[in-house]
Amino acid sequence: MTSRTHAHPDLTRPETGAPFFSTWRVGSPERQAETVEAVARTWERRPWGSADLLGYHLYAGHDGTTLLHHSQWRSEQGYEAFVKTRRQERNDEIDTAVPGIERVRLDRYRRYRSRERAAGDTRVPGLIVTVRIDFEPDAAGRRTHWVDLVLDALAGPDADPGLISAHFHLGADGTHVLNYAEWENDRAYDEAIGGPESPPWERVRTYPGVKGFSGSRYRHALGLVP
Repeated sequence: MTSRTHAHPDLTRPETGAPFFSTWRVGSPERQAETVEAVARTWERRPWGSADLLGYHLYAGHDGTTLLHHSQWRSEQGYEAFVKTRRQERNDEIDTAVPGIERVRLDRYRRYRSRERAAGDTRVPGLIVTVRIDFEPDAAGRRTHWVDLVLDALAGPDADPGLISAHFHLGADGTHVLNYAEWENDRAYDEAIGGPESPPWERVRTYPGVKGFSGSRYRHALGLVP
């Protein structure tokens, strides 16, 4: 069966061979809450979706209009089998409960590296920030080097104490990197991005081949596990 959990997912689970992130646009904070509950009810009244699905988490966007979905799969084949047999009936029930949901995009990734939480750190993230970093078409092979530079900067003296962890995922389309970062709270993140830029971070920002950055803020709204 399916159970709810308040625990945040472990992005470093070694069994996760296919992490997916998708975005839905629902239009208002009220519809965000309604959609989260519709997803929970739909999944709870059914058997767990697949033995290949490790966990499924929803996040409410601070913009009041979007939901981020993160699912951890053992393999893409497991996800494809779920799509063929079980996904549509669940989406139909959710759409009946909350008509007009816009499913904006679904992206497939593989996790490359992480700045993991320190040993003994038991803080519960008060803020999730996702940052998408887009690269020029001929720079796909340089994405890992860019991530390495970021992790070097995070390990240096300018590391932000409010950052709990950061997990860098390479988009399967070859065009971008997604950073899923856990922060203590909004204030810690605002202080981090509002401070002076150090030389390591300037190299990250001006790295050749980077087209641009786009970030979003979320709170963890629902966890579903077998």
